[in-house]
Amino acid sequence: MTKKNILKQAAAYPHIVWAIIFIIAPLLFVAYYAFTDKEGVFTLANLGQLAQATYLEVFLRSVCFAFLATVICFVIAYPVAYFISRTSPSAQKILVMLVMLPQWLNFLIRTYSWMAILEDTGIINIILGVLGLNIHMINTPGAVILGMVYNFLPYMIIPIHSAMTKIDPRVLEAASDLGCSPLRVVTKVVFPLSLSGVISGITMVFVPSISTFYISQKLGGGNFDLIGDSIERQFQTQYDYNMGAAMSFVLMLLIIASMAVMNKYSDDEGGMLV
Repeated sequence: MTKKNILKQAAAYPHIVWAIIFIIAPLLFVAYYAFTDKEGVFTLANLGQLAQATYLEVFLRSVCFAFLATVICFVIAYPVAYFISRTSPSAQKILVMLVMLPQWLNFLIRTYSWMAILEDTGIINIILGVLGLNIHMINTPGAVILGMVYNFLPYMIIPIHSAMTKIDPRVLEAASDLGCSPLRVVTKVVFPLSLSGVISGITMVFVPSISTFYISQKLGGGNFDLIGDSIERQFQTQYDYNMGAAMSFVLMLLIIASMAVMNKYSDDEGGMLV
């Protein structure tokens, strides 16, 4: 083995140690607690309890909220990303910075800000009050989904924009010269070529949305339990680590399954373009 190869292996050791301590070991602990009782005896009872209607409702609600947030993010992000990608390189840098600017603020501060905005006495209802209207927005499913969209929207815009900037402008010009309308250029040319960015964006929004808990607690007022809320309760208040680990294990399987589906479509799309 050459000296160069030895140095390469040595450089990889810190990453391997990091992965073992902070990725593999926690996953093993989750699996251990999920399949054991409080006495450490192997059991499937923890997973069996998740088949109860209460937990099924929580999982279903979490998937529905995450799905709606992801769809809304896509509907908003795609035209925004397309607009940014059609501007000059200097303008793109400024616009991308503006998209990411809210992320420089702490996640908790951003969520608390939306609490103040959506309150019955918040700025929105103050403006609506001038028109004689008053809408109760805080502590509703819409407020929770709005919080997800606001916090995770940049994670949809950036990968789509990145994919669009790699499209050769001459391809779009050729489509227009061959008679495609602007709408058909977007649907028949731009969208297929940017599909890898769309899939990355969907994954980056859906995964944190389905596992979030702070947004639902603050903007939902604790009225709408999501998977993250139930897991946190098991560890923080009920001290049932086995049940919390079982829910975490199932959530992990859901996330892995969704990522596998996204990767499959990404691979198919990549193969088509080649």
